[in-house]
Parts: sequence; structure tokens; C-alpha cells
Amino acid sequence: MIKKTKFMLKNLIYVLTLKKIPVLHWTSKYEYNLKPKLITVFYLIFGLILFGIGETLLITAGIGVSPWFVLHQGLSLVSGFSIGITTFLVSVIVLFLWIPIKQKPGLGTILNAILISIVVDITIFILPYPETLIFKIIQVIIAMFIIGIGSGFYLIANLGPGPRDGLMTGLQRKTKYSFTLIRTILEISAVLFGFLLGGVIGLGTVLYAIMVGPSVSLGFYVVGRLFK
Repeated sequence: MIKKTKFMLKNLIYVLTLKKIPVLHWTSKYEYNLKPKLITVFYLIFGLILFGIGETLLITAGIGVSPWFVLHQGLSLVSGFSIGITTFLVSVIVLFLWIPIKQKPGLGTILNAILISIVVDITIFILPYPETLIFKIIQVIIAMFIIGIGSGFYLIANLGPGPRDGLMTGLQRKTKYSFTLIRTILEISAVLFGFLLGGVIGLGTVLYAIMVGPSVSLGFYVVGRLFK
């Protein structure tokens, strides 16, 4: 029992302090790869589909949107622009922030914007809408796990991250801090700015901000161990 506890604790610490994305046999050698392996593209798309399902589960749980959506809400209220426009503007700003941290785009960057939106539009009509708070919370936790695994697949593919994931990976390379710490700081910063600008926070928002960093690190760990 003691050995098992020590083993679990050791793995937990490893996940929370992870500072390097695993490189597997199907990982692309560089982000800007126009002729990747089919298996690399498969895992990229699979990961993005999982990510989209996780995002939808968060929406249908009905207890709060993601931290970045809170920021989009806040900016929309202050600027008078629509949510769609502020979402686009934030994405563009984040992409410009890639320049000093030398993060590179790729096929995954494009597919991130396209596939996740499609998956959300399709699954939002078929995934559950729980009525009791406990099931809403459980659904958010499941959503975070799925988002983490999805992130693991598509980021390990190394064909280019989405805007916010690229900010995370680029900052991690520059600072050498763990993915958990970098992602948590980014999410909390987004939700705080959004809230100060008038965005609406829910329990799901708080859970997302706290859990997404560890979830992504867990995704790297699980995919790295099981899909070598």
C-alpha cells in the first residue's frame, strides 16, 4: 500500500512538473510540415475532435464558460463589438505574441480553428445537459480530462498548435517553467481581465482555470506512455 501510494505520488509530481512535450515515432520533426505522416495527421485530427467534445461538454454542463470566453465577453461589453469579433481579435493578438517567443504555426493551427468549431456545432445537440449541480460538476471534470487527452494528441503531433496552446508552449520554452504553471497563469489572467471588464464567471469557469493546466500535462503523460 505504501509503495503504491509513493508510486502514485511520484507520477503526480512528474505530471504537474512536466516541462517537455513527448516526442513519439509519429511526432512531426517540425511544425511547418506540408507532408506529414498519415498517422501524424490522424492523431492530430483525433486530438482536435476530442478537444472539441470536451469544450462542448463544458458548454452543456451549464455552470460557466471557459476563462478566455469570459475575456471575450468582457471585451465585447467594453468595446461594443460582438463576441465573434472580440474572439477573432483576441486570437489575432495572441498570434502576434507568438513572434517574440518564436512559436511557429502549421497545419494544426489551421485545423484547430476549423475542426473544433465544427465538432462543437455538431455535438452540442447530442451531448447531455445535466440538471443537478453534482452531475454538472462531474461533467465539467470529465470535459477537462477529455480536453487534456485531446491536447496531448494534437500537440504531440507537432504540426502547429492553436493560438492559446501556442502561447503556452512558446512561453514554456522561454521560461522553462512547467506546462501546468504556465497554462494556469494564462487561464487565471484571462478570467481575471475578463471579469474586471464585465465578463460572467461560473463554477465551471473556475474549475476550468484550475484544472486545464494539470489536464494538459496529464494528456502529455497518458498519450506519451500509451501511444509510443
